[in-house]
Amino acid sequence: QVQLVESGGGLVQPGGSLRLSCGASGITFSVYTMNWYRQAPGQQREWVAGITTGGDANYADSVKERFTISRDNAKNTVYLQMNSLKPEDTAVYSCNAVGGPTYRYWGQGTQVTVSS
Repeated sequence: QVQLVESGGGLVQPGGSLRLSCGASGITFSVYTMNWYRQAPGQQREWVAGITTGGDANYADSVKERFTISRDNAKNTVYLQMNSLKPEDTAVYSCNAVGGPTYRYWGQGTQVTVSS
Protein backbone atom coordinates (compact mmCIF):
# COMPACT_ATOMS: atom_id res chain seq x y z
CA GLN A 1 0.00 0.00 0.00
CA VAL A 2 1.41 3.35 -1.06
CA GLN A 3 1.43 6.14 1.50
CA LEU A 4 2.63 9.71 1.29
CA VAL A 5 2.48 11.54 4.61
CA GLU A 6 3.14 15.26 4.86
CA SER A 7 4.18 17.08 8.01
CA GLY A 8 5.58 20.41 9.10
CA GLY A 9 2.70 22.73 8.35
CA GLY A 10 1.39 25.31 10.77
CA LEU A 11 0.85 28.97 11.49
CA VAL A 12 3.71 31.37 10.76
CA GLN A 13 4.04 35.13 10.57
CA PRO A 14 4.77 36.89 7.28
CA GLY A 15 8.48 36.73 6.56
CA GLY A 16 8.86 33.51 8.53
CA SER A 17 9.97 30.04 7.48
CA LEU A 18 8.65 26.50 7.55
CA ARG A 19 10.03 23.19 6.34
CA LEU A 20 7.56 20.64 5.05
CA SER A 21 8.37 16.95 4.85
CA CYS A 22 6.72 14.17 2.89
CA GLY A 23 7.59 10.60 3.80
CA ALA A 24 6.84 7.86 1.31
CA SER A 25 6.25 4.15 1.77
CA GLY A 26 5.18 1.36 -0.54
CA ILE A 27 7.09 2.71 -3.54
CA THR A 28 10.67 2.63 -4.79
CA PHE A 29 11.12 6.26 -3.86
CA SER A 30 14.33 6.85 -5.79
CA VAL A 31 12.68 6.25 -9.18
CA TYR A 32 9.86 8.73 -8.62
CA THR A 33 9.80 12.39 -9.52
CA MET A 34 8.43 14.23 -6.50
CA ASN A 35 6.32 17.37 -6.56
CA TRP A 36 4.73 19.76 -4.13
CA TYR A 37 1.36 21.30 -4.94
CA ARG A 38 -0.82 23.70 -3.01
CA GLN A 39 -4.47 24.64 -2.94
CA ALA A 40 -5.85 27.78 -1.34
CA PRO A 41 -9.53 28.07 -0.40
CA GLY A 42 -11.68 28.68 -3.46
CA GLN A 43 -8.76 28.26 -5.84
CA GLN A 44 -7.48 25.53 -8.11
CA ARG A 45 -4.59 23.37 -7.04
CA GLU A 46 -1.30 24.71 -8.35
CA TRP A 47 2.09 23.14 -8.80
CA VAL A 48 4.75 24.64 -6.54
CA ALA A 49 7.98 22.73 -7.10
CA GLY A 50 9.32 19.46 -8.40
CA ILE A 51 12.50 17.41 -8.15
CA THR A 52 13.55 14.69 -10.54
CA THR A 53 15.15 11.36 -9.75
CA GLY A 54 18.47 12.96 -10.63
CA GLY A 55 17.93 15.85 -8.24
CA ASP A 56 17.05 18.57 -10.75
CA ALA A 57 14.66 21.07 -9.18
CA ASN A 58 12.11 23.38 -10.75
CA TYR A 59 9.85 26.01 -9.23
CA ALA A 60 6.75 28.01 -9.94
CA ASP A 61 7.60 31.65 -10.58
CA SER A 62 5.64 32.67 -7.47
CA VAL A 63 8.01 30.79 -5.14
CA LYS A 64 11.38 31.04 -6.92
CA GLU A 65 14.18 32.33 -4.72
CA ARG A 66 12.04 31.68 -1.61
CA PHE A 67 11.33 27.93 -1.62
CA THR A 68 13.76 25.04 -1.96
CA ILE A 69 12.80 21.46 -2.72
CA SER A 70 15.14 18.59 -1.82
CA ARG A 71 15.01 14.84 -1.40
CA ASP A 72 16.71 12.21 0.71
CA ASN A 73 16.39 8.87 -1.02
CA ALA A 74 17.84 7.03 1.96
CA LYS A 75 14.95 8.33 4.06
CA ASN A 76 12.29 8.14 1.33
CA THR A 77 11.50 11.76 2.05
CA VAL A 78 11.07 14.96 0.07
CA TYR A 79 11.30 18.37 1.70
CA LEU A 80 10.10 21.86 0.93
CA GLN A 81 11.97 24.64 2.70
CA MET A 82 9.83 27.78 2.60
CA ASN A 83 11.40 31.12 3.47
CA SER A 84 10.11 34.71 3.34
CA LEU A 85 6.57 33.43 3.57
CA LYS A 86 3.73 35.68 2.45
CA PRO A 87 0.01 35.61 3.28
CA GLU A 88 -0.66 34.48 -0.29
CA ASP A 89 1.33 31.30 0.43
CA THR A 90 -1.49 30.18 2.73
CA ALA A 91 -2.81 26.87 1.40
CA VAL A 92 -2.94 23.13 1.91
CA TYR A 93 0.34 21.73 0.64
CA SER A 94 0.38 18.21 -0.79
CA CYS A 95 3.14 16.04 -2.13
CA ASN A 96 2.83 14.02 -5.30
CA ALA A 97 4.88 11.09 -6.56
CA VAL A 98 5.11 10.39 -10.28
CA GLY A 99 6.66 7.18 -11.56
CA GLY A 100 5.00 7.05 -14.98
CA PRO A 101 1.57 7.54 -16.56
CA THR A 102 -0.11 5.04 -14.29
CA TYR A 103 1.98 5.53 -11.19
CA ARG A 104 0.84 8.77 -9.55
CA TYR A 105 0.20 9.12 -5.86
CA TRP A 106 -0.90 11.91 -3.53
CA GLY A 107 -0.59 12.67 0.13
CA GLN A 108 -3.39 14.07 2.28
CA GLY A 109 -1.83 17.49 2.65
CA THR A 110 -0.71 19.77 5.44
CA GLN A 111 -2.08 23.24 6.18
CA VAL A 112 0.19 26.25 5.98
CA THR A 113 -1.19 29.53 7.26
CA VAL A 114 0.77 32.76 6.95
CA SER A 115 -0.76 35.48 9.10
CA SER A 116 0.14 38.05 11.68
